[in-house]
Amino acid sequence: MSIWARISEFLTTVPANALSGVIEAVRTALSGDPQLRRRVAFSIAMIALSAKMAKADGVVTQDEVRAFQQIFIVPPEQTRNVARLFDLAKQDIAGFEAYAERLAGLCGNGRPDCAMLEDILDGLFHIAADGVVHEREVGFLRRISEIFAISEERFEIILSRHAVAGEADPWRVLGLELGASFDEVKAQYRRMAAENHPDRLIARGVPEEFLAIANRRLAAINAAYETIERSRRPA
Repeated sequence: MSIWARISEFLTTVPANALSGVIEAVRTALSGDPQLRRRVAFSIAMIALSAKMAKADGVVTQDEVRAFQQIFIVPPEQTRNVARLFDLAKQDIAGFEAYAERLAGLCGNGRPDCAMLEDILDGLFHIAADGVVHEREVGFLRRISEIFAISEERFEIILSRHAVAGEADPWRVLGLELGASFDEVKAQYRRMAAENHPDRLIARGVPEEFLAIANRRLAAINAAYETIERSRRPA
């Protein structure tokens, strides 16, 4: 059964205005299958926090659902359920911080800089980046990163990939100090390429439907490395 079919099941078991009930249902019903629980929780986290981000930004339209679908492959027959989850999150009086804390408990491993929580944050940046990530959205995402226990350094690396302030800085994308040796550049590039390979994301529980994000992230890492490599070539 697909993650979307499972989410659809959970939606039928809770009151119409209680997204918190969906989260709790996931925690309880899938307690014996941690891998599936992480995949379902990841999907709910992306939808719920995207909706809260849209509400915080003051723009609540169906554009957010479409942006979500651009990076997360949703079967046509499940689009209505995605829209319903967006609506539940937007209407719920609970703040985004409460959602982030509960979802971190479902998706995370309890340790700082959890890779899966970084994946969620990266996805939220993609959804926010409709050409420009606005200052208010950056503030929202920074607070999410704090709740997720993502370090400032890791947050800045994710932020830099989305070129919030113009063209992406290749050094920041790779998490390196300007002028690091090329041996350091190569080692860091290989490490980040391995960490962000789509197969690694699947292994840690990211749904296959989300791999468009992994491919875009890897493209940004490759582009940063190539830019630095070109700058080091003899004239």
